[in-house]
Amino acid sequence: VGRGGLREPGEDLEALIAHFQTLDAKRTQIVETPCPPPSPRLNASLSVHPEKDELILFGGEYFNGQKTFLYNELYVYNIRKDAWTKVDIPSPPPRRCAHQAVVVPQGGGQLWVFGGEFASPSGEQFYHYKDLWVLHLATKTWEQVKSTGGPSGRSGHRMVAWKRQLILFGGFHESTRDYIYYNDVYAFNLDTFTWSKLSPSGTGPTPRSGCQMSVTPQGGIVIYGGYSKQRVKKDVDKGTRHSDMFLLKLEDGREDKWVWTRMNPSGVKPTPRSGFSVAMAPNHQTLFFGGVCDEEEEESLAGEFFNDLYFYDATRNRWFEGQLKGPKSEKKKRRRGRREEPEGGSKLACGGAGTQAPVEVVKEVVTEDGTVVTIKQVLSAPGSAGQPQSEDEDSLEEAGSPTPGPCPRSNAMLAVKHGVLYVYGGMFEAGDRQVTLSDLHCLDLHRMEAWKALVEMDPETQEWLEETDSEEGSEEVEGAEGGDEDEDEDSGEESGAED
Repeated sequence: VGRGGLREPGEDLEALIAHFQTLDAKRTQIVETPCPPPSPRLNASLSVHPEKDELILFGGEYFNGQKTFLYNELYVYNIRKDAWTKVDIPSPPPRRCAHQAVVVPQGGGQLWVFGGEFASPSGEQFYHYKDLWVLHLATKTWEQVKSTGGPSGRSGHRMVAWKRQLILFGGFHESTRDYIYYNDVYAFNLDTFTWSKLSPSGTGPTPRSGCQMSVTPQGGIVIYGGYSKQRVKKDVDKGTRHSDMFLLKLEDGREDKWVWTRMNPSGVKPTPRSGFSVAMAPNHQTLFFGGVCDEEEEESLAGEFFNDLYFYDATRNRWFEGQLKGPKSEKKKRRRGRREEPEGGSKLACGGAGTQAPVEVVKEVVTEDGTVVTIKQVLSAPGSAGQPQSEDEDSLEEAGSPTPGPCPRSNAMLAVKHGVLYVYGGMFEAGDRQVTLSDLHCLDLHRMEAWKALVEMDPETQEWLEETDSEEGSEEVEGAEGGDEDEDEDSGEESGAED
């Protein structure tokens, strides 16, 4: 769903926009409510609080076979208490998915959100945002920051914090008439609140969305992979999974002149895919998780989903495959823990059992409507972890029984806090059915021993309705929302592997 062709117009977007603006206007005070884990979703944002042991989840989408639901809910996960809180704040951004969210430490912490997309309930019409919002974490207030000269409406773009700026790259926009992918670069100054379009020299990436974008220890910005498509004949599009890498950096001695350079990293690279997720790991390494490799036919799409881990070390310009080691005996585990953990330790480390040889784990989940969904995954043999270890490290012979981690998926949400990786939600496909996830797993990146499930996938949340009755969906509006009055009218776009 969402990775196919163009959609036809259906609903009245203006009516939906007005409806949800009216609902949001009823919020007059901040309400924090302890709650169960959030409902299943993908293409949300999961961000790390700069001062507290908290993860911040915003937005996302869910499709149940008939209707598309968009969210602008804000959830906070307290890592130490293993507890969720829903935070209702007056005047939030409109509901959206496939946006970008970046945390900066200024003013007690700020969460900056740009762009993304909205879908009408039937999934017939899409709308792209070009708005910029900031959530002031200290006061729990949303603020829309209006500044001219910024990027056009888009989703699937990428954004990072660089010094005292936000740097934004790429993305795409699709209407019922046509689509366009971007490779432009914009900077937003966090001191002056102004946008500027950068014009780097050199040959940069071709237009794409859903790429990896990360800041190197040397102050450059790396772009890797992504997805784009081209029209090959009438009503037929061909998708491209990119696997090239580029470095964007300032020219020597210049503060205003940027340059692109093509990079050729060594090591074990990820196989080409889209819908992968990215986070910053310890030692300034970029962590790369999951995704999907689609086999595209003219009328259909079938995908192979992944749950593998890779690390890119910008200092060495090298990829590493992240493989679990398995647990040690108690004596060795203590000694190794002292040597590897940074000062202060990995207090929030996840425990569990590991694996010694490749093992296929098959898990059957019976959903609420009685459908049996089979999840298969192969657990890798222990080997080199994402962070290269010293040669005199303890042997890995004491591996125990396998413990499955997150099942293969695309468009999941990732965050790293205190050297622990958290993976939340996402989706995979079982035949014609899309399974949207709400599970939460964590992995101690210093130990690289085993995943720990904090929230298991709940079969009760797996509603799936056949398309035959979908006509009534267009009359209900609780599941989607439009944007600001001054946004572009154009919509009609797919959300999916490229987001």
